[in-house]
Amino acid sequence: MTDMHKHNVANYDLKGKVILVTGAGDGIGKEAAVTFAKAGATVILLGRTVSKLEQVYDTIVAAGAPEPAIVPLDMKGATKTHYQGLCATIEEQFGQLDGLLQNASLLGVLSPFEHIDHESWNDVLQVNVTAQFMMTQALMPALKKAPHASIVFTSSGVGRKGRAFWGPYAVSKFATEGMAQVMADEYEGTKVRVNVINPGATRTTMRSRAYPGEDAMKLKTPAELMPTYLYLMSDASIDSNGQSLDAQSMPTRTLSEV
Repeated sequence: MTDMHKHNVANYDLKGKVILVTGAGDGIGKEAAVTFAKAGATVILLGRTVSKLEQVYDTIVAAGAPEPAIVPLDMKGATKTHYQGLCATIEEQFGQLDGLLQNASLLGVLSPFEHIDHESWNDVLQVNVTAQFMMTQALMPALKKAPHASIVFTSSGVGRKGRAFWGPYAVSKFATEGMAQVMADEYEGTKVRVNVINPGATRTTMRSRAYPGEDAMKLKTPAELMPTYLYLMSDASIDSNGQSLDAQSMPTRTLSEV
């Protein structure tokens, strides 16, 4: 964490970078996409719901940021061919991929272990682990063409310490942390770095579903977490690899305040 505090948020320049954000239609993914674009990146918005992606597109264009691209894709049903086609399109249109934020996640149903539904288990692991593995693997040729490529996975506190009733989601986030560690070790010393962010309790739709009785106004907003996301996508973090960072321990200035 020490390296992060050497850098001012204003120095997190993303001009000329191409960054793909999954789950870009809502919550942290949406905020990250807009933030990256305002910092100068060309953002590829990937998500299930076209209307939500179009709203994010409009927000970015209205801010005068580089025009983003939209990729409607349901990670629950996408195949290896879909991801390989995505890589080919990125290489054709942009030449390279500088950043990949694997942010899309499925919460599933919180329930006692003995009541976990097999179908729900499979869906959560498919979206949160298998699809992210398949997409990241398929995008490696485009990432390797960047001068310094950053892969970032969004994890969770329950991916570090298991919590009752969080079954499939917690297991999927433990897997996310493990996958990132394997990749970081494997790509150590190369142009590709791999890190993880734990957002902590954040004011999102997913959080409200998990904790319906919670006072959301007491939680950090996605915008307040962006310094960590900006840091890991910028060249300020070139030497950061294999880290699992807590977004809420970063200074909470948003891009608009810089």
